[in-house]
Amino acid sequence: MIIDLKGKNILVTGASRGIGKSIAEKLAAAGGRVAIHYNKNKEEAEKLAHQMGNNAAVFKANLENKNECRDLFKEVIRSFNHLDVLINNAGVSFCSPVNDEDKNWDDLWDRTMRINLDAVGILCREAIKHFSERNEGRIITIASRASFRGDTPEYIAYAASKGGLVSLSRSIARGYGKKGIKAFLIAPGFVETDMAQEFIDEYGKDYVLSDLALTTLTQPENISPFVVLLSSGLGDHATGCTIDINAGSYVH
Repeated sequence: MIIDLKGKNILVTGASRGIGKSIAEKLAAAGGRVAIHYNKNKEEAEKLAHQMGNNAAVFKANLENKNECRDLFKEVIRSFNHLDVLINNAGVSFCSPVNDEDKNWDDLWDRTMRINLDAVGILCREAIKHFSERNEGRIITIASRASFRGDTPEYIAYAASKGGLVSLSRSIARGYGKKGIKAFLIAPGFVETDMAQEFIDEYGKDYVLSDLALTTLTQPENISPFVVLLSSGLGDHATGCTIDINAGSYVH
């Protein structure tokens, strides 16, 4: 099967590294035009856009800021004229034990919610308004295995934020399908990225592997082909679904 994304404009948040970078690369390889969102890694984002071609462009936004979230979507529309797919990939994961100092724990909880949940809600709202005018659009959100089974005590904020994405995506699928809007969830397990390094350093790679049915950690390139498929429209009747990619560590 050949997937052709020519003519499709796609926004990927957190696309300068990790899972987002792999997603952006695979979308471009299939012919899509990608809006690469970044916050701090400007050089990496611009390098990626140059390598990908297809008139890819970079867009900066701090997703902790609600106005910058809205401005990001509007700037992509101004630049690309329209959008076909929104991919909510950007996220953070902070180690925050419950016995941490109150202010630090509160700050990390709030930051996690602002980036992992609030920003996604804002971007989804903007996408719904835009897609409703076109009577077509797809929203793909990267949730987590932790959305369903929880996480370790130090990462309860992360699990809670990712859990909220499940209800959000399913509500969009149910509420806007007749307006041509489809919504999907990808729920990775542990993926070997820079963001995951803190957990690896704390618990050790053997601890992570012991939870898997396979012998190797999931890589970003194990996630991206599913995103390409859903972006194409070939999987539209799976709207509202969750695709688990966790090396057999958890099936819900």
